[in-house]
Amino acid sequence: MSETLTFYTNPMSRGRIARWMLEETGCDYETVLLDYGTTMKAPDYLAVNPMGKVPAIRHGDTVVTEVAAICAYLADAFPDAGLAPPPGNPKRGPYYRWLFFAAGPVEAAVTGKSLGLLAPADKKMMAGYGSFEETIDALEQAISSSPYICGDQFTAADVYVGSQIGWGMMFGSIEKRPSFEEYFGRLGARPAAVRAREMDDALIAEEKARQG
Repeated sequence: MSETLTFYTNPMSRGRIARWMLEETGCDYETVLLDYGTTMKAPDYLAVNPMGKVPAIRHGDTVVTEVAAICAYLADAFPDAGLAPPPGNPKRGPYYRWLFFAAGPVEAAVTGKSLGLLAPADKKMMAGYGSFEETIDALEQAISSSPYICGDQFTAADVYVGSQIGWGMMFGSIEKRPSFEEYFGRLGARPAAVRAREMDDALIAEEKARQG
């Protein structure tokens, strides 16, 4: 696809996940850096994402927000990168299942725990994640039977699931189980992951230097 791809982000945001995914595709893209409370809430960007949050991408005339959606979109937009099982492949099911499990139950459970707002035990059936413990146990099951979510194939699901695990362990909202550390260590060593991390860390360093 030859359309211009624009990436809206801030290096201290979930945009780091989207950056990693972009680097995995090997596509060309231009980066637009936005600041919290100012350019993220400006009319020009609100026309892209009414929530005034990053990341977002514009690919030709197509706008995609929400990190899991960005990962899924990019995998399909750049199929030569091999970041998603093709339609009809039996691995397409686990790919979608765990990608959106991480975007739904895991995100909700981890955020709820961090805010002290988890559903009480007698009302857990009302929460999509059930209980925090059940969610994390299911997450561990997803990454423990093979090197990647889809067996031996690294996919966009690993970018998103791995990022959730890595961030959770970093901030203490997900315990450092050996299976999680091994899985995230394998992902974090990928050249695209290293490249994306170095790019965003450099942007943070530049901003700190500019502020004096």
